[in-house]
Amino acid sequence: MNSTILFYILISILIIDFIIDKVLDFLNTKRFDDKIPHELSDVYDEEAYKKSQDYKKKNAKFSRVTSLFSFILTMLFFFLEGFKLVDDFARSFTNNPILVALLFFGFIMLGSDILTTPFSYYQTFVIEEKFGFNKSTKKIFWTDKLKGWLMSIILGGGILSIIMLFYQYSGDNFWIYTWVFIAVFTVFMNLFYAKLIVPIFNKQTPLEEGELKTAIENYAQKVGFTLQNIFVIDGSKRSTKANAYFSGFGSQKRITLYDTLINDLETDEIVAVLAHEVGHYKRKHIIFNLIVSLLLTGFMLYLVSLFISSSLLSNALSVSIPSFHIGLIAFGILYSPISEITGLFMNAVSRKFEYQADDYAKNTFDGRYLVSSLKKLSKNSLSNLTPHPAYVFVHYSHPTLLQRIQNLES
Repeated sequence: MNSTILFYILISILIIDFIIDKVLDFLNTKRFDDKIPHELSDVYDEEAYKKSQDYKKKNAKFSRVTSLFSFILTMLFFFLEGFKLVDDFARSFTNNPILVALLFFGFIMLGSDILTTPFSYYQTFVIEEKFGFNKSTKKIFWTDKLKGWLMSIILGGGILSIIMLFYQYSGDNFWIYTWVFIAVFTVFMNLFYAKLIVPIFNKQTPLEEGELKTAIENYAQKVGFTLQNIFVIDGSKRSTKANAYFSGFGSQKRITLYDTLINDLETDEIVAVLAHEVGHYKRKHIIFNLIVSLLLTGFMLYLVSLFISSSLLSNALSVSIPSFHIGLIAFGILYSPISEITGLFMNAVSRKFEYQADDYAKNTFDGRYLVSSLKKLSKNSLSNLTPHPAYVFVHYSHPTLLQRIQNLES
C-alpha cells in the first residue's frame, strides 16, 4: 500500500461515516410528526406537542447545516494539505517534537473552535432562547469558552506531553506506560471530578435540611447505601433543563441534583430518580463501564503502537517528516470504524443497564414516581417521543421513554 491509496481510504471512511449519519438523521426526522403512543398521551397537550415538534425540526435543520459545514471544512483541509501547512507552521517555532505536537494540536483546535463558535452562540442564544431553555448570559458563555480553552491547554497539553515522553523513552512499548497512566488518571477523575473540575464551571452547595434531604437519607438507609454527600448544582444559570447524576465510589461517592430538578419534581419523584442512580451503583454498572473503557483503551493503544512509527501514516497526509502527532491523526480515522462498533456495543449494554436501574428503583421505592418523573423531565425538555429505531440503536445510550415506561409498568 502506498500513501495515495491510504489517503483515499481515509477520505472514504470520513465520507461513509458522514453519509450513514445523514441517513440516520433523515430517518429520525421522518418520525417527528408521528402520533404519540397512548402510553405517553399525557406527556404533552396539543400546544406543547406542537412546540416540541417545532423544537425538534429547528434543531434537526441546524444540525444539518453545522455537520455539512464541518464535513466540507474537513474535506478542504485534507485536499488542500492543511495538516502539512499546520505542521510546517508549528515547526517554524521549534524542532522539539513535544512542542511541535502541542503547537500543532493547539492551532487546529483553536482554529476549529473559532470557526464553530458562531454556531454554538446561535444555538444557545437563538434556538434555546426561543424555546425558553436558555438562562445563560453572554458573560457566562464567553467565560465558559475561556475556561474550556484553559482546561484544554492544561489537561490536554499535559496528557499529550506525558504520552509523547513515554514514546520518546520507550519506543513502541509506550502503549503499556500510557495505558497505566490513563488508568490511574481515569480512576482519579472518577473519584475527584466533582471536587476539582465541576467547581470551575458551577457552584455546588450541600442539600439543605428538610423534607427532601430526609426522604433521600431514609431511602439510602433502607437500601443500605452509605451516602453523606448530597449536593445541589446551579444548573439554572445556564438552562432550564434538569438533571441528576452519581459520581465517584467508595468514600468519595456523591449524589448531585440540579436545582432545576428540585424545582420541576415532587419529593417522591426526586427520590425515585435517585433510586435509579443508586441502582447503577448497586448493580456495579459504574465499575463495569470503567473496566471495559480501560480495556478498550488498552486495545486501541496497542494498535497505535503497531502503526505509529510508520512513515506511511504521515505521508498519507502529505507530511514528509514522520511524527507522532500526524500518525495519531491518521490512525484515529482508521480506527473510527472499530470505535463505531465498540460504541454500538457500549450503547446496547448501557440501555440494558438503564432497564436494570429502573427495575431497582421500582423494586426498592415506587415505579409510579419514576414514571411520572420521566414524563415531566421529557415534557420540560421537549424530548422526542417517537425516535426512529435505527437512530435509537446507533445513538441512544438510554432506552426511549416509551420503552422505559413499558418496562416499569410491566
